Amino acid sequence: MEARDKQVLRSLRLELGAEVLVEGLVLQYLYQEGILTENHIQEIKAQTTGLRKTMLLLDILPSRGPKAFDTFLDSLQEFPWVREKLEKAREEVTAELPTGKKIPGSSDLKRNSLVLVRGRCCGINHCFLQLLPDILLFHKDEGLT
Repeated sequence: MEARDKQVLRSLRLELGAEVLVEGLVLQYLYQEGILTENHIQEIKAQTTGLRKTMLLLDILPSRGPKAFDTFLDSLQEFPWVREKLEKAREEVTAELPTGKKIPGSSDLKRNSLVLVRGRCCGINHCFLQLLPDILLFHKDEGLT
């Protein structure tokens, strides 16, 4: 899952928890699409409240691969207002460069960037762009103006 999608889930965590998203078809769809395993389903269902079930789902999703967020959005057919809120938050997280140019696609980011998360650097580079409160993106090709 991309860093921006993890940020969206984190920023809306309490609101999503209040929606009790694990009832209905959400879990079954995520299982069908290979995002959740049978063990994940059992662990989620073993939780005592809807809030705890949803929070555990939100804890699991970020580690389930690059398709997890989009598949989660697809699973929310019974909760269109939640899907809209997530999509809107995702758009808001998409930042613009100081020069007005859009940030390159995710494949460019992976190839040309290093990420600093909560003050711990994952590599060394010459410049950075602040994207999110907890994430700084070091980009090889763009300088600060």
